Amino acid sequence: MGASTGFPVDLILFGMIAAFLVLRLRSILGRRTGFERPPQAQPLRPGPTPAAQGPVIEGHVEPMTPASNRVVPDPNSALGQTLARIHANDASFDPARFLDGAEKAFRIIVAAFASGDRTALHTLLSEDTSRAFESVIAAREAAGHTQVSDIRGMEKMVIEAAELRGTVASVTVRFVSDQVSLTRDREGHVVAGTDAVTEITDLWTFERDLATRDPTWRLVAARSA
Repeated sequence: MGASTGFPVDLILFGMIAAFLVLRLRSILGRRTGFERPPQAQPLRPGPTPAAQGPVIEGHVEPMTPASNRVVPDPNSALGQTLARIHANDASFDPARFLDGAEKAFRIIVAAFASGDRTALHTLLSEDTSRAFESVIAAREAAGHTQVSDIRGMEKMVIEAAELRGTVASVTVRFVSDQVSLTRDREGHVVAGTDAVTEITDLWTFERDLATRDPTWRLVAARSA
């Protein structure tokens, strides 16, 4: 994970810090996959909603991805059987509904990271992931930089992997989204990213202990694909 941050004393130090943090940010929030799209919609803004099925979050963003853009594993596949075992341990778990919640969580986490909303992030991230996000937000604020991340559309969501270790379940989702993602300095100049709509691919892993009463699936790992 990283961001284009670090306010240097000299230009050499600035370059080193900026390059390091940009690489870390891409590892958490994804990377561009090589082509750009024209703007398709206005920036999406989260608002309050009741708890969602799947990953429990405090927020809801419209529009959600059509069912045709969501891929759930064949129930007879090895991955499908793992999801069935998760369902056997938690009757409320359903792969399709899980993707509903995962998309909502994805949109809120991206928006909260960009705005520096630590409260929203804390409810949806594991402790280790929360600390990683916090370090980048703090460095970005110290540099006087601002992050812009607008999700314009979700091209595809795919359940890529799942695991059940005792009562702890984890599910990995591939998100392919169209985003405007950039970082501005104190003067408003773009120092990283672009204001063009770009396709970005992320692999995020959500985890939950099915034996607890807490229904929240939290983000425990994220990387570019």
